[in-house]
Amino acid sequence: MSAKKYDAIVVGGGHNGLVCAFYLARSGLKTLILERSGDVGGAAITEEFYPGFRNSVASYTVSLLQAKVIEDMRLYDYGLQVVLRKVDNFLPSDTEFLLAGRDGLTRREIARFSAKDAKAYDQYEADLEQVVTLLRELILQAPPNVGGGLSDVVSALKLGWRASKMSLAAQRDLLDFFTKSAAEVLDRYFENDTVKALFAFDSIVGNFSSPYLPGSAYILLHHVFGEAAGVKGAWGHAIGGMGSITQAMKKACLAHGVEIQTNHSVQAIEVESERVQGVSTEAGFYTAPIVASSVHPKILFEQLLADEAIDADLQKRVSSYQSHSGTFRMNVALSGLPRFKNAPQDNDYLTSGIIIAPSMDYMHQAWLSADKQGWSDRPIIEMLIPSTLDDSLAPTDQHVASLFCQQFTYDLPTGESWHDKKEEIADLLIATVDEYAPGFRALVVGRQILSPLDLHERFGLVGGDIFHGRMSLDQLFSARPVLGLGSYRAPIRGLYLCGSGSHPGGGVTGAPGHNSAQVILKDRRFLFTQ
Repeated sequence: MSAKKYDAIVVGGGHNGLVCAFYLARSGLKTLILERSGDVGGAAITEEFYPGFRNSVASYTVSLLQAKVIEDMRLYDYGLQVVLRKVDNFLPSDTEFLLAGRDGLTRREIARFSAKDAKAYDQYEADLEQVVTLLRELILQAPPNVGGGLSDVVSALKLGWRASKMSLAAQRDLLDFFTKSAAEVLDRYFENDTVKALFAFDSIVGNFSSPYLPGSAYILLHHVFGEAAGVKGAWGHAIGGMGSITQAMKKACLAHGVEIQTNHSVQAIEVESERVQGVSTEAGFYTAPIVASSVHPKILFEQLLADEAIDADLQKRVSSYQSHSGTFRMNVALSGLPRFKNAPQDNDYLTSGIIIAPSMDYMHQAWLSADKQGWSDRPIIEMLIPSTLDDSLAPTDQHVASLFCQQFTYDLPTGESWHDKKEEIADLLIATVDEYAPGFRALVVGRQILSPLDLHERFGLVGGDIFHGRMSLDQLFSARPVLGLGSYRAPIRGLYLCGSGSHPGGGVTGAPGHNSAQVILKDRRFLFTQ
C-alpha cells in the first residue's frame, strides 16, 4: 500500500498539537494529527470517573489560555464557555482564613492581617505588573535562537531594546523574579506569614521545590500572566471541564480540513539526508515534508528519532533535560459540599482554589520530607469544586472535587512502585483535607487517582511533569528545551517542536502550538527550494 501524503503531520493531539494543526491548515496546508489515545486533548480532557460524576482528568483550571488563540480558533463559537470563580483563592489555616479575588477583595483581606502589608500589596502588584507585561509580550513570539541567523540577531536586539525601555527599578525586579527565591521576593514586600503563603503557593505549583530555593520566584510569575473571560490575572472554569477546550479546538481543526486519526501511535519519525520524510505507525507510513511534535522533548529525541539522526552533544543534553514536577492528581465524587472549620459564612469561597499550605515553612517542610521519603506527610493540596460553578459535572446536590497535590517524587527511594503505593497516599490526601474540613472523608463516594507514574504512563508526562520539563532558568526561553532548539526548529530540516517542552512552557496556553506554526509557515517556502 502506498504511503499517504500530507503537507504537514502533527505528532500528538494535545491542546498545543491542535493549535499548531489549526494554524497550518488555515494557511492551506493538508494537515494530519496522529494521536495515540482514543480522542484528542492530551492532559486537557474530561471524563466520567465514577458513575454520574465527570471532571477534568489532569489539567483542571483556566487562566493561561491565550486570548489570541481563543479568538483565532473561534472557540466560543465552537461551544467553549468560561466562567469566573466567585472568589479566586481561599487559604485556610488552623485558626483563620484568607481570601483573594477581584474588586479589591485581596487588599481588604490582607488588611485584616496587616495594614502595612495591605499598603505594600499595591506596590507588589505594580512591580509585578511591569514584569508580567513584558512576559505577556514574549509569550506569542519565538525566542531568538542561539546560533541562529540574522533574523535571530534582530529578535535578540528587539528584546534587548524592549527591556531597556523599562525603568532601572523594573529591570532589577525582572532580574529578581528570574533568579531569586519566592521567599526572598515576598519578604521584601510583606511581613505576615499567611499573606506570604497566599502568593508563595504559585511558586511551587508544578515545581518540585521549596519557596526558599532560587528560581521559585519565576514559577510564581508564570502563573500570574494569564486571564480568564477577558479579565487579566483571573482564574476561571470551562463549563464541561477542560475537555470542552480541546473539543472546541478539535471542531475548529475539522472545520479547516485537518484530518485527525486517533488510536494511532507514532513509532518513528523518519529522516533521510538530514531532512524529515514522514512518520511510521503500526498502520503504515505517512509522508510529509513538515512534522511538528507536541510530545515531550525526551520522547521525541530519545524514542521517535534514530540515534544517528541527531548529534552526540544534543543526545547528551536531552538526556540531562530535567523533567519532574512532583505532582499527584485526584478527582473525588462527593455526596455533598464540605464545610471548612475556618471559613466565611457564605459559600462563595467554595468556588475558589482552596489552598492547603498555610505557610511558606509548611511548603518547605513538604518538599524536604518528599525529597527524603518520596512523599510528604503533610502535603500541599489545591482543591477545586468545579460543580459549584457547573452543574453538568455531578448529580443534583452532589459534587466533584479536583485535588492537585504537590511534593511527590517520581522515583520512590524505597524502590516501591507508585502502583502499589498510590491508594495509601490517596487516603493521606483525603485525611489532610479532612483536618481542615471535618467530615470531608465521609462525603467521598468515589475517586480517581493519578500518581506521578500514572501521569507519565497515561499522558506521556515524562517523570510526571505537568510542564513537559522543569521551568528553571536553564530550561526557559531560548534554552527550552535546550540551547539551539529555542526557535522550535529541530536540527533536522522540516522537524519542529510545538509542545510545552518549548517556549513559553507548560500550562494550557496554546502558545507553543501557535508560535511553532508561525515559524513553520515562515520557513515553508525554503523547504521546497533547497
